[in-house]
Amino acid sequence: MESLYFLIPIAVILVGFAVKLFFWAVNNGQYDDLETEGRRILFDDDMQRAKPETKEQQEK
Repeated sequence: MESLYFLIPIAVILVGFAVKLFFWAVNNGQYDDLETEGRRILFDDDMQRAKPETKEQQEK
């Protein structure tokens, strides 16, 4: 029973911190665009990541 006097305030502090962190993220725009990252992963353009050709490869 005595451990509850210690654990309950710690749980309340942790929940308060999580709520504060959530509202900070919302206010800073972390949840503004939820669609772009999912589309970027699914429709990744391989041409953007292709290595540029060297001069020797371009001459051939």
